[in-house]
Amino acid sequence: MDIHIRPQVRRPAKGQIRFIIGGVAIIGAIVYLVVANLQSTAQYFYTVQELQSKGPSIVGQNLRASGVVLGDTIVITDHPSLQVTFVMANISNDNKDIDAAGGLASALHQAALNTGSPRMKVVYAGPKPDLLQNEAQAIVTGKVGADGVFYADEVLLKCPTRYEAQVPAQVPTAGK
Repeated sequence: MDIHIRPQVRRPAKGQIRFIIGGVAIIGAIVYLVVANLQSTAQYFYTVQELQSKGPSIVGQNLRASGVVLGDTIVITDHPSLQVTFVMANISNDNKDIDAAGGLASALHQAALNTGSPRMKVVYAGPKPDLLQNEAQAIVTGKVGADGVFYADEVLLKCPTRYEAQVPAQVPTAGK
């Protein structure tokens, strides 16, 4: 008599299947978050002119933009919430243009005086940054609204008189 013994195939228990599916879902979520974050920070910053040339295609996207603060446009409101608004004018992000203008402070000054350069209103919900003043370079992070206003989540400023010595090499923007 021949007795055939079937090898036992071990099937995963329901708990193991749930664990595998949960692990795949967690890994997928982590990969998605990393990719989404890298895409939103892939560019260093846009100029005001570049933002305006893109038109409605950038509305609602996370962006960084740079411009020169026009001091007479700074308005601080504290009712119903603390809010700072200002207008920033276009300034080139090309180091050759900045050097040709006589350095960062001179380039910022010339950009602020140029009434024909592109300008953009910025709205920032929060306290007034210490260095927010006329002719400071602003790098803002946030979104452009359908109304063409830049709604900033973060405002970084360079005071031109503090950094006149030399302009560091800037990373090219995504638009170039």
